[in-house]
Amino acid sequence: MRPRQWTKNVLVVAAALSAGVLGDGNNIAIITGTFVAFTLAASAVYLFNDARDVEDDRRHPRKKLRPVAAGEVSVGAAVLASIVVAAAGLGLGFAIDRDLGITLSVYIVIQVAYALWLKEQPVIDLAIVSAGFLLRAIAGGVAIDVPLSQWFLLVASFGSLFMVAGKRYSELRSLGNEAGTRRTLEEYSVSYLRFVWTLAATVTITAYSLWAFEIKNQTGVDWQAISIAPFVMGLLRYSVDIDRGLAGEPEEAVLRDRVLQLIAVCWLAIFAIGVYAK
Repeated sequence: MRPRQWTKNVLVVAAALSAGVLGDGNNIAIITGTFVAFTLAASAVYLFNDARDVEDDRRHPRKKLRPVAAGEVSVGAAVLASIVVAAAGLGLGFAIDRDLGITLSVYIVIQVAYALWLKEQPVIDLAIVSAGFLLRAIAGGVAIDVPLSQWFLLVASFGSLFMVAGKRYSELRSLGNEAGTRRTLEEYSVSYLRFVWTLAATVTITAYSLWAFEIKNQTGVDWQAISIAPFVMGLLRYSVDIDRGLAGEPEEAVLRDRVLQLIAVCWLAIFAIGVYAK
């Protein structure tokens, strides 16, 4: 179920934070439930994916250590656990909000289609994985019924593409001759993936800047405009890990980079001050 990757689900907080409603007790409870529901849904997808890709994972230098690939958990047990966990996640999601349940359903359907076939389609595989990040951000918004800005959605979309293209780039750099363990990597070149994550980073920064100016304070210090600086620094810092081939697992790259974490805290503090100082 990959607990390390549950950190991705923190994205469900993004919409509430940007709307300035995270301080409400009821919203905190709803967002917490949304985080749990998405964690269950994502875990179900991980279980199904590991059962589906068991043979490919056994040829991968790192994935061969996963429980299913290593033979510690049977394929049947993984599939059964996937069904149970998915049902629990969907049940919780629909209990919180109908639209959240629908969002989780879309996420699971897309990810299952990805595991069965779409992961072998170049470019489409990047879009599908990016959609997983985007749906996390959308889930937080629909759960507490806050409108989602077009700029917010663009930041989430292209920020996700930046992370995913960087992940593939790092995988291609680090695996080298063993890149065949992931079929789509054979269809990409290092230069193409560099182009994608560079383009995605450019659009992300542009969209974030426009969003920051849209939600700026009407009076006083323009904290949202100031937040652009640490946001850009964070992307540039993470790009160092991508360029070195160290971002194959985004959550691990973030967790081991103390400077990147400090930049993220600075950005979050400035952004939050801008939102709640209105």
